[in-house]
Amino acid sequence: MASYCDYIKNLDENNIHKKYHDTEYGYPLHDDNLLFERLCLEINQAGLNWNMILQKKDNFHKAFHKFNIKKVASYKEKDIQRLLSDSGIIRNRLKITSVIENAKRILTLQKEYGSFESWLKKNHPLTKEEWVKLFKKQFKFTGGEIVNEFLVSTGYMPNAHDKNCPVYKRILKLSPQWMKD
Repeated sequence: MASYCDYIKNLDENNIHKKYHDTEYGYPLHDDNLLFERLCLEINQAGLNWNMILQKKDNFHKAFHKFNIKKVASYKEKDIQRLLSDSGIIRNRLKITSVIENAKRILTLQKEYGSFESWLKKNHPLTKEEWVKLFKKQFKFTGGEIVNEFLVSTGYMPNAHDKNCPVYKRILKLSPQWMKD
């Protein structure tokens, strides 16, 4: 019998964590803007509660122009000030400037590898420690937990769901073979 992951099994269908678990967490992402969005949300979650990030997700989406990498990479000081005054998001200068810098770095990766996804794919599979080292070299504000959650939540590392969870089986069907290896 399939059973949900322990941390979600007793939550109501309308719970924000349950919805995220069932529709986003661990599902493979292939679009660079979606990958960038997830990295940004993980960065903003650092030191905070994931529930807060999920509740503010739509606000982040609006504030950061739907996480359009090119647009965010072009942000100037006036954009930073706009974001710092936006009570709908996390108003932390270091996190905001890291998001902008990471957009610029993803643009560089896109030029070199064709896409952010291609860069991830080229480096897959790595151990958690190898991924963390690579991300710290490439990006700003990417410690062990941020990198781990980014990779697990986007399907690049295993263990997003218990093997008996029905979502695990759905994700397995959607994952390309190179992610399963």
